[in-house]
Amino acid sequence: MTDEILPLLLRHERFVITTHIRPDGDAIGSQVALGRFLQALGKEVALLNSDPPPGNLAWLPGIEQVETFEGAPEHLKQIAGADVVIIADTNALERIGKLADPVTNSGALKVLIDHHTGPENWFDATYARDTASSTGELVYELIAAHDADAIDDPIATALYAAILTDTGSFRYSSVTPSVHRIAADLMERGDLLPEVIHSHLYDTKSLQGLRLLSRSLDTLQLRYDGRVGYMVVSRRMMKETDASSDDTEGFVSYVHSIDGVRVALLFTETASGTKISFRSKGDMHVNEWAQAFGGGGHRNASGAYVREPLDEVIDQVLAAAPEFLDLDDGEPTDDEMSQDDEDYLALLQAMRAQESRSP
Repeated sequence: MTDEILPLLLRHERFVITTHIRPDGDAIGSQVALGRFLQALGKEVALLNSDPPPGNLAWLPGIEQVETFEGAPEHLKQIAGADVVIIADTNALERIGKLADPVTNSGALKVLIDHHTGPENWFDATYARDTASSTGELVYELIAAHDADAIDDPIATALYAAILTDTGSFRYSSVTPSVHRIAADLMERGDLLPEVIHSHLYDTKSLQGLRLLSRSLDTLQLRYDGRVGYMVVSRRMMKETDASSDDTEGFVSYVHSIDGVRVALLFTETASGTKISFRSKGDMHVNEWAQAFGGGGHRNASGAYVREPLDEVIDQVLAAAPEFLDLDDGEPTDDEMSQDDEDYLALLQAMRAQESRSP
């Protein structure tokens, strides 16, 4: 597959690279790495996104080249004049947000580089594999197929961050021996320190975010005999804690970690609707469930956005669970948490409270 995409990249000169709304580490890391690779080949490259990068990626080398698209004439000119528009880490037009219309109207070739299921059919060329751990893995393959020595320290850092993010720190089922070999190669080529990168991505929490987490843990509920768990973040909670949606990163993992929970959900209220994060374990796949609500993603990690009130979305999503999960069609009633679960949550809340009091 690299034999089809690489010649296309090499023979064109002007590129725009974009990714999905509310970009994460895989999206930004892949975008920055691919952009630097093309620039090193003498290409003209613009990195444009509908939303700005999250705060935990401010340290990433090359992040200053990522610009937020607001319809500025300069950005419109870059898109209109591009030979190739690369869409990374998403395969649906609406997921590139404000860039959807300019990209559609552009005469550029549209190239998909992605690892999600169910790609749309408007791309001119694709480098996609839904069994890949991340888009970062695919970008690594493309660069290495051309010249592995092109992977310098900034590219290695960006790709390592991308893979680390979308593998849940190398713990998801998509992690293969090949993924670890790629990570090892990136570490060697970039002389990387995994502890430093992990700390940048996950260990820097705002006080507001910790307070929001404490409030959110109080909303945790279990359904379907404890196999489905969910947590809620409302706009009121964010306002009262002075937190932002970026601070909810990783919240769903607390639900996912409870013994017996096979599927974890996080419902986040926004100004115009409700964002849903789906996470699951093993062969309990959630991508079709997310697709039913206008979203999509991976088998074990997906998302959706519904323009309806928070309470209504929670009821609708939970009621639909038996259609997509093997839950024996049980009723979606609240389950009593075991004493162990209650103790676990109490410990988490105590830890958050202690951290929030720390100077």
